[in-house]
Formats: sequence, C-alpha cells, structure tokens
Amino acid sequence: MTNKPSPFIWYDLMTPDVKAAEAFYARVIGWKIADSGMPGMSYSILNAGDTMVGGMMGAVPGGPPPMWTGYIYSADVDGDTKRAKKLGGKVCKEPEDIPGVGRFSVIADPHGAMFNLFKPNSDQSPTKAAEATPGHIGWRELSSGDWKKAWPFYQKMFGWTKSDAIDMGAMGTYQFFKIDGVNAGGMMTRSKDAPPASWLYYFNVEAIDDAVARLTGAGGKLCNGPMQVPTGQWIAQAMDPQGAMFAMVAGKR
Repeated sequence: MTNKPSPFIWYDLMTPDVKAAEAFYARVIGWKIADSGMPGMSYSILNAGDTMVGGMMGAVPGGPPPMWTGYIYSADVDGDTKRAKKLGGKVCKEPEDIPGVGRFSVIADPHGAMFNLFKPNSDQSPTKAAEATPGHIGWRELSSGDWKKAWPFYQKMFGWTKSDAIDMGAMGTYQFFKIDGVNAGGMMTRSKDAPPASWLYYFNVEAIDDAVARLTGAGGKLCNGPMQVPTGQWIAQAMDPQGAMFAMVAGKR
C-alpha cells in the first residue's frame, strides 16, 4: 500500500445486452455513451458531461452474473494482488495488462465481495466533480458477511479510515469510511436472506422521484426506497432490466 489511501477510480458494468443497457442508463442516469474504440474488444465509455466515469462490456458466457464492479487504485497491482491473498482475499483473475490502458486484477474479499485492482498507464485523472454532480458516483456500500471482520482487510489493503457509525437497530451498525479524509462509503453486515456479499454503487441524480419514474419507465425494478437517510439525502436501490444491482442518490426528493 502507498502512503496515500487508495480511492475508487473507475466503475464498469458487465451485462449480457450492452445496447439495451446503454439505452437504459442513458435514460435513467443521463450518461452520454460512446464506443471506446479499443482494438479487439467492444467497450462503451460512460460520460457525465465531459468527464468519463465508467464503462460497460458484454458478459462472458458462463461467467459472473450481470454486475457493477469498482476499480480501486493500486500502484503495484502484482504486489497488491499477492497481499490481498495473504489478508484472506481470493484472486479471481491474476494481474493482466489492458493494452494502452493499464494493468488490473480481480479480487474477492474474505466474504466474497468482488472488486478490481487497477493501475492506469497514465498519471492523468479526470477533474474532480463537485459533490452530488449528476452522473458521478456518490457513494459506495459494502454488504458483507460480517463488516467488522471485513474492515481490517480494506483498512490494511487501502489505508481507509473509519468515520461515523449509525445504529440501525435489528439491522446492526452502518459504518461510514473515509478515503483521504473524505466520507466515501459505508459497510454493514448483510441479513441472512440478503444476496451474497457485494459492493453497491450509488449514482448521483438530481431528484430521486424523477429518477425512479425514469427507472420504472425504462423497465428497471425498484428494490428499496425511495427513502431519506441520516445524511438528509434520498436514495433508491434498483435492478436494471438485465439483472445488475445499482442505486441512486439525490439531495432532494
């Protein structure tokens, strides 16, 4: 791990129907979507205004189900991949180069939640958007088998720090975490009947009710919400028509 905490720097969607997913997210989130032009593969770039925030690609037959994945910065993908394994994680894909883009590996934490380690070839990074800018990622949430046991893995891997914690009663504690001094996400222990351990990514929208109307109108499924959270924001958790989970967050209903 470097001295500076490692942030999430990219997000992408693996889906069985890229064209349908492009149309859905363009309508619901408002992304402008264009082909990356990468030789030898089909990969679409998601743009919030003039800023690239993620991508989407076709699912591999027999591979993981439709899902969003976050990429966490690594200065040494090979070294951090080995360290993740020593800390109790599982290496799902050994380090590999993406020609002209960077080097990555796929990791599952000790409870099975997946993420990617990534070192881009370029040191340049997109201009940081103002907080709550529509189309950008506003929150990252880990649903774990036991967040208290998962926390040391992420703290040691990436240098994240704990922030506030919220008592959710029977649902347990919701633990906020900071990356480089800024609240970036939360962790909680999943209920017994919840899906397997996973990361959920919240996309900023301008108003939650309007976004939910676009979601259902485009064939998505509202799974939870809209509801107001202790930060004062409004959230809704959803599933796209191809089965990938995501969430939306807004400053107003």
